[in-house]
Amino acid sequence: MTPIDKNKDIALLVLRVVLGAFMIYGHGWPKLMRLFGGEEIQFMNFLGLGSTVSLVLAVFAEVVCALLVMAGAFTRLATIPLIFTMGIAAFVSNAGGPFSAMEKALLFMVGFIAIAIAGAGWYSVDARFRNKI
Repeated sequence: MTPIDKNKDIALLVLRVVLGAFMIYGHGWPKLMRLFGGEEIQFMNFLGLGSTVSLVLAVFAEVVCALLVMAGAFTRLATIPLIFTMGIAAFVSNAGGPFSAMEKALLFMVGFIAIAIAGAGWYSVDARFRNKI
């Protein structure tokens, strides 16, 4: 492994861990607490499946998939729900609002797109499986 490859893999590790942790802490965890909080669920019904199903799908993306991205396990696959969820947040939830309302979701979406393109890198569960096969 060359120093350039090592630096790239460390950058991917930092990007995966930070984006995943921020997604869970700032978005996924509050939704998870709302899901199991016992109060009536009021959430955007973006797929026409009902508020509860929409919230469960958002929690899956923002907690489970974010954890997978952090670990670098099934990374490219795990970014798909995250990209979709951030696209909904930016272009549906905040449609018609100021750019500042869409900005955070767009930043997350672009970060997860970058991870989907680049992959998890060497410091990941994916790399461990790839090297054993």
